This record gives sequence, C-alpha cells and structure tokens, in this order.
Amino acid sequence: MWHTAPFGYARGVSPLFRRKPADLVEDATASVTEQTSVENRRKSYTPSKKELGVVTPKRVQPGRRVQEAVAAPANRKEALKQLRQRQRAERAEASEGMRNGDEKYLLARDRGPERSLVRDLVDSRRTVGSFFIAGAVVVMVGSLIRNEVVVLASNLLWALLALAVVVDSVLIARRIKRVIKERFPKTEQRLGSLYLYGIMRGLTFRRMRVPKPKVALGAKI
Repeated sequence: MWHTAPFGYARGVSPLFRRKPADLVEDATASVTEQTSVENRRKSYTPSKKELGVVTPKRVQPGRRVQEAVAAPANRKEALKQLRQRQRAERAEASEGMRNGDEKYLLARDRGPERSLVRDLVDSRRTVGSFFIAGAVVVMVGSLIRNEVVVLASNLLWALLALAVVVDSVLIARRIKRVIKERFPKTEQRLGSLYLYGIMRGLTFRRMRVPKPKVALGAKI
C-alpha cells in the first residue's frame, strides 16, 4: 500500500526543512542570546588575587608570633646555622616573656595568681634584704683590715644586718599570710612555700628581680 506524506511535505525531506519559518527565527534568536550571555560573563569575570600574583598578608591572632618564611637550607652547615638562630631567637623571646611576667614563659615556682600577689606585696615595699649583699661586701672588706676597731665594727654591722633581715622576713611572712587568706581563702598553695618565695625575692636587688616588679614602691596592694 502506498503511504502518502502529509500535505506540503515530501518523502525523504529533512525535518529541518519541515519546520516553520517562525520556529527557525526563534531558535536563531535563542542561540544568539545564549552566545551573548556567555561573552558577557567572560567579560565580567574578575580574576582572583592568586591568579594575578598578588600576595596578601595573613591575619595573625593576638598573642601569636608571626613566622617569617625561611628558605630551605642548601646543606648541613646551613641547616645547623638556621637551627642555632632559631634557638637563639626562642631563648630571647622566653627570657623577655619571663621578665615581663608572661605566664607562658614563667618557671613553675613563679606561676599562679598567689605567686603574682606575693611578688606585688614584696615589690611594693623596701626590704632590708635588698641591702644585705651590699652590707656583706662592706663587712668582708672591713675584716681584711688589720685593725681591731674596724674588725669589731664590721662584726657588729654583720650582726645588725642579720637581725634586721630576720625581723623583715617575719614581717613579710605575716603580711603574705594575711593578704593570701583574705583574697584566696581556698588556695591550694602551701603558706610556707609562699613565705619562702616572698623572703627570697626580698633578698634580691629590686632591679635584678625576675619577673621584674610591676608595682611602684609604696603602692597599695
């Protein structure tokens, strides 16, 4: 049986030629619109800083140290040199932090709010112990002189210094006990250890104390 094609269409003709002119115009318009939108997206594309080769500084959290980029060592000698430089910088940083009273760098004997309070109590007053070393030097020099009067005066001065240090140490211990019990009634620190800590700090010259004093002489603690 012979099959006849619909009116207006011939057998074997491509479907492209079977479409209406309006459909062809619509498809061409859509293709042009899509190509234009792609070109617009390409024009509006903004390259990143990484693609442009721009280096931005990293944000550093407060209290953290910025690490500088170090080139890889070329040989063993260079590696040892960089290691020594890094260790020297770390020791300097730790020493500075210890002098400033940073808890991160303090020794175990200096850590804790109770120890910080004891340091402030001692640093806020003049102690006899800070003059003890100077008096000991005077006594030693005087004992070398072959004179009975000078030797007797040196021994007397030594006895007075020792007695003054004992009395001052007792006063320091009583003050530490009173203030610690008021501000840290539930402390786990042993009072005897705090007494010794304060007395030993009082025997050191003010400028040589580590951590360095944070309060002025005569300050109210």
